Amino acid sequence: MSARSNSFNLLAAATALAIAAASGSAFAAGRVDLSSLNVDGSNQFGRFLVKYRSGSAPRGDVASFNKAIAGAASATSSRLGGGNRAVQLKRLRRTASGADVVLSNRALSRDEAAALMRQLAADPAVESVSNDIRMVPYFTPNDTNFSQQFGFGTGNGGIRATTAWDVTKGAGTVVAVIDTGITNHSDLNANVIAGYDFISGDPAGEGLPPGGFFVANDGDGRDANPADPGDWFVNDQCGPQSGSSNSSWHGTHVAGTVAAVTNNAKGVAGTAHAAKLVPVRVLGKCGGYGSDISDAIIWASGGTVPGVPANPNPADVINMSLGSRSPTECPQIYKDAIVGAAARGTIVVVAAGNSDRDALTATNTAGQVLGYTMTNCGTVISVGSVTSTGARSSFSNYGAGVDVAAPGSNILSTYNSGTQAPGAEAYASNSGTSMAAPHVAGVAALVQSVAPTPLTQEQMRTLLKNTARAFPVSPGTKPIGAGIVNAAAAVAAVQGTNPGAQTYSNGTDANIPDNNTTGVSTSITVSGRTGNAPSNAQVAVSIVHTYQGDLIVDLIAPDGSVYNLHSRTGAGTDNINQTYTVNLSSEALNGTWKLRASDRDAQDTGRIDSWSVTF
Repeated sequence: MSARSNSFNLLAAATALAIAAASGSAFAAGRVDLSSLNVDGSNQFGRFLVKYRSGSAPRGDVASFNKAIAGAASATSSRLGGGNRAVQLKRLRRTASGADVVLSNRALSRDEAAALMRQLAADPAVESVSNDIRMVPYFTPNDTNFSQQFGFGTGNGGIRATTAWDVTKGAGTVVAVIDTGITNHSDLNANVIAGYDFISGDPAGEGLPPGGFFVANDGDGRDANPADPGDWFVNDQCGPQSGSSNSSWHGTHVAGTVAAVTNNAKGVAGTAHAAKLVPVRVLGKCGGYGSDISDAIIWASGGTVPGVPANPNPADVINMSLGSRSPTECPQIYKDAIVGAAARGTIVVVAAGNSDRDALTATNTAGQVLGYTMTNCGTVISVGSVTSTGARSSFSNYGAGVDVAAPGSNILSTYNSGTQAPGAEAYASNSGTSMAAPHVAGVAALVQSVAPTPLTQEQMRTLLKNTARAFPVSPGTKPIGAGIVNAAAAVAAVQGTNPGAQTYSNGTDANIPDNNTTGVSTSITVSGRTGNAPSNAQVAVSIVHTYQGDLIVDLIAPDGSVYNLHSRTGAGTDNINQTYTVNLSSEALNGTWKLRASDRDAQDTGRIDSWSVTF
C-alpha cells in the first residue's frame, strides 16, 4: 500500500522503541493502581496521589516535582488529542506518607484518568500513582460477624444490599417467616412481633408416639406462641432409615437473614433489618402438615382462619423455605392459599429445593412429571442458590420455574446452641435454597418500603427478574433464573429514579491480528439496569496501533447490532484515542457489549488498550 516504504526504513528504530516502551509499560504497571478508580463509584476524576521515590529530584524539590508532572500532563494531552481534552496538573500538598496530592484542571473520564496515571507512572522516579479515593458516609453495619456475610455485599455472590441500605432498610414492612418458629435471640428480638403456632395435634392412627403432639413437640396444638421447642428426632422416628437428627433451628436461621437487628455492634446483619418479623410455626418433628401450612399462608397474609384470631400485622412478604422432599404435585389447598395471599397484596417467596433437579419437570419414581412443591404451585417467586463466587450451588434445583437466585451456600445467621431443646443463642452457617429465599424476601420488603404503590406479586416477580445481576459464572444447562437478585437496582427501579449515567470499562489489552477480517473483540457486561440505552451514549476507545487507516472498529450491542465507530480513516496516523457519541436508543442496556477491532492490511499491528461505554 502507499506510504509503506518509510515503515520498512524505520523498522529497526520502531522495534527498539517498541521494546523499550513495552519494558517501561511493564515496570509502570506495578506502580499504578488503576483499581483505585473503581472504589468510590465515581465516573469523573481530578485528584490523584503521586509518590516519588526517596532521593529523587521531584521528591526533594518542588520545582522538579512541578516539571515532572507537567511533562506527564503534556504527554497525556498529546495522547488524548489536545484541544479541550488537554490536561494540566498542579500540586496541592504533601501527605504524611510522602505522597503528593495532584489536581487536574478539569474532570477526567475513567479512561482519561487511567491514561494520565499510566503516564505519571512511566517515570522511573515514581514509586506509586493512585486515585485519591473519595469517602462518603455509606451505611456499613458494625455487627461483629458482618464481614463473614458475603451475601449482602458487592462481591460475585452478593445481592448489593449494602448499597440499597443507603436508600431504605425496610422500615414499615412486615415479613412473615413460615417455618419452625423462632427462638429467643438478642439479635432478633427487637424486630419480632406477634406470630402464631399453627401445628395441630397429631391425627389418630398414624403410628406416632402417644400424647397427640409428637410433631408439635410442645405439648399442645395451635396457639399464639410460635416459639421453637426443637425438632430433633431419634431412632428412625421420621420413617425407615431416617436415623436421628439434632434440632435444626431452621426458622431462627431464616429469620436472621431476613431481618436480624443490624448495626448493634454484635452478631449479624439482616437483609431488611428495619422490617418486622412475624414468626409462623408450621414445621415440627419430621416436618409439617399441608393443612397447617395452607392455613398459615392465609393467616399471615391477613385472611381469616376459623378458630384463630386475626393477624394484627398482615405480611407484606411471606417467606417459605420449605417444600416437598421429592417430586410431588402441588396440593390444591396450597394453590388456593397462595392465590388468596397474592390477592390480598402479599408477596410470596419460596425456596426452589435442594435436590439438584428441575423444579418443574422432575419425575417421581413412577415417571410422572410433577416437580417440587412449592415452586410448582404457581404464583410464587422461586429462588435458586449461588455460592460466594456467583456459581450455582451444586444442590440447587433449577429450570424454568426458578425466577431468580440468591446466596445460599455457607450463609451465616442467627441460631441456637441446643441439640434438642433450646439452649443459648448462637450463630451458625447453613446451606440450602432455604438460605437463598430469605435474601429475596428481604429484598422484596426493601422494595415495598419505598414503592409509591405496593407492587403485586407479578409486578414484584417482573421487577426482581428485570433488575437481577448477570451470573458471573454461567449455570449452563441448569438455569436458576434471570440472575442474582440485585437489591440496589430493584430499589432504584421501583422509586423511578435514574441512578445517572454509569461508566463500564474494560482495560484488558487485546492484540489485534494483522490483516485479519475477524479481528478481536473484548466485552463489557451490563446488568441491574432497566430500559434502553440513550441516544447519546459515549463510547471511549483507546487503541494502540501504528496505522489508523488499517483499522475498522465496531461497537456490538447485546442483540448483535453493529455500530461502526471507525472505518479505515486517518491513513498513517498512530493510535485511536477518541470518544464517540452513539445513538443506542433501540438497544436494551443490560447484556454483553463488545468492541471489535480488525486490521485490514498487512505489516502494522497493535492492540485494544482499553475502552468504556457511558450511559
